[in-house]
Amino acid sequence: MLEWSAAIAAVAFTILVIYLILTLRKVMTTLAETEKTLSDARTAVNGITEEAEDLIHTANQISVDVKGKMKAVDPLIESAHDVGEMIHDVTSSVKRTALQKSNRRTIHAQESKPVQIKLK
Repeated sequence: MLEWSAAIAAVAFTILVIYLILTLRKVMTTLAETEKTLSDARTAVNGITEEAEDLIHTANQISVDVKGKMKAVDPLIESAHDVGEMIHDVTSSVKRTALQKSNRRTIHAQESKPVQIKLK
């Protein structure tokens, strides 16, 4: 009976060891896939980071270029504003003059009798 117990314990231990070996192999495969995935993710993130840095650099250059062009156009816009004000002033002046002319009263002279002068 003792021999049977030892044989059963040895078989149970062997089954347990085989089960643990199979489980460890699956775990190792999963870890290898995880390591590959992480490596791919790092490579992708590094590529995206470089592209993002290039994009930010380009955006900064465009921003500087636009600011410079806006500064160059500012005098033109100010001149256009001044011309607009001058046109407004001239138009207002013409309106005032037209109103003043239309408000003037017309004075009609009365007809008078001819004056006769006698000479000696």
